[in-house]
Amino acid sequence: MAPKVLISDALSPAAVQIFKDRGIEVDFQPSLGKDKEKLAEIIGNYDGLAIRSATKATAKILEKANRLKVIGRAGIGVDNVEIPAATAKGIIVMNTPFGNSITTAEHAITLMLSLAREIPQADASTQAGKWEKNRFMGVEITGKTLGIIGAGNIGSIVADRAQGLKMKVVAYDPFLSPERARDLGVEKVELDDIFKRADFITLHTPLTDKTRNIIDGAAIGMMKKGVRIINCARGGLVDEHALAEALKSGHVAGAAFDVFVEEPATTNVLFGLPNVICTPHLGASTTEAQENVALQVAEQMSDYLLTGAISNAINFPSITAEEAPKLKPFIDLAEKLGSFAGQLTETGITMVQITYEGVVAEMKIKALTSAALSGLLRPMLGEVNVVSAPVIAKERGMVVEEVTRAAQSDYESLITVTVTTGRQERSVSGTVYHDQKPRLVDIKGIRVDAEFGKTMIYVTNEDKPGFIGKFASLLGDARVNIATFHLGRLQPGGDAIALVEVDGDVPAEVLTKIMALPHVKQAKALRF
Repeated sequence: MAPKVLISDALSPAAVQIFKDRGIEVDFQPSLGKDKEKLAEIIGNYDGLAIRSATKATAKILEKANRLKVIGRAGIGVDNVEIPAATAKGIIVMNTPFGNSITTAEHAITLMLSLAREIPQADASTQAGKWEKNRFMGVEITGKTLGIIGAGNIGSIVADRAQGLKMKVVAYDPFLSPERARDLGVEKVELDDIFKRADFITLHTPLTDKTRNIIDGAAIGMMKKGVRIINCARGGLVDEHALAEALKSGHVAGAAFDVFVEEPATTNVLFGLPNVICTPHLGASTTEAQENVALQVAEQMSDYLLTGAISNAINFPSITAEEAPKLKPFIDLAEKLGSFAGQLTETGITMVQITYEGVVAEMKIKALTSAALSGLLRPMLGEVNVVSAPVIAKERGMVVEEVTRAAQSDYESLITVTVTTGRQERSVSGTVYHDQKPRLVDIKGIRVDAEFGKTMIYVTNEDKPGFIGKFASLLGDARVNIATFHLGRLQPGGDAIALVEVDGDVPAEVLTKIMALPHVKQAKALRF
């Protein structure tokens, strides 16, 4: 029996034809996504659901989807799909993360040019019959320095286009290797260098805890007088209120924004300022981009339904039903080991080595490596899944090395993730015991035996008397409850670590106080 796909949002006829040509039965109801009750009523009849943004694949609807195997989102955002509910039902959720890259990059370049010559303002003035030729004195972009924050897929396209316009391009991206920077023809710099040197700054990074308000009042204060800022990435990367004040004072000459903290943006502190250009999140809005993501999602869904191949999955790696029970706890372990290393890494990664020892070396290690890379990259890049992670690592010039070998320790299976940056090398190892729970067993050569908690505090210190008491007292005074406490050291009086699981979040001021304790070298809150 041929698989059956429901298309509940507007998708191009060419995408519909792809399904039909591959032998898949298609039910095209482009307005159904707005009717939740009707969708819930019929969703149980389909193997696949192809959507854009109008359809809301909620847990209530997915509860009725007893046949559904895959949801394909034509576009990158999957906020309209309840991923945990889909995963619990065994439904693969796919998106098309790279289909809008050229379109978004071109929009950033368009806004930069419009900002340089005040095109929207000059158009409005001219059409009002004012002919204010002397009012609109623009600037050339030739020879100017463009600072790119985020040199991934979209940022690299912007760099290429800017170089064609004879601009000097400098880029900040913690995951951009020197080799990849040379290939792109950009100068890799630190974030402060971007602020101090750039005439134009454009953002192309996801919104994470580390990138939120990456341009704030302090950052603007470091910038050249007359700088121009473009944001086609995510609302929240720029402190809009601080930017508004800088625009009013003239320190920032202009800003062009396609994204805002609150969307739809019917009001905003930037609206009405004469040196601001705003567009309603149009980055992906071209005929070509909409067609590309529609065709891509049709191909991906067809491949999965007909052959089991998975591309750009949000919630699961490519593994067979037979492999899943054995592999799943090791996928969880690999992702958590990667996340542990990623949350502690603050400089550009040049190499990642993942070593598989013992029984795990005989499993499908590509899926495990993808899981480790997704955990490693997600703290900085946000929207990374187990399928896209290897591509993103490659784009940033990271060398990823897999090593398999027979057991050389007391553990039946052991995974070690070693991350090399320009400053240091860090290794973390883990295993899975018979209870199927992943555990940390080695951090930088120091033996531990700890389960991963939801929230943990990681401290490196010199092994000196009094540390544990002072550390525990700080947590107690802050009413941070300790769930588990693990210690390790290389030798008496030498390097030591504390890995503490706590209940709830760790206030920043608590970490500051821990760092102020004698002999403490590092203190970090980790989330898993």
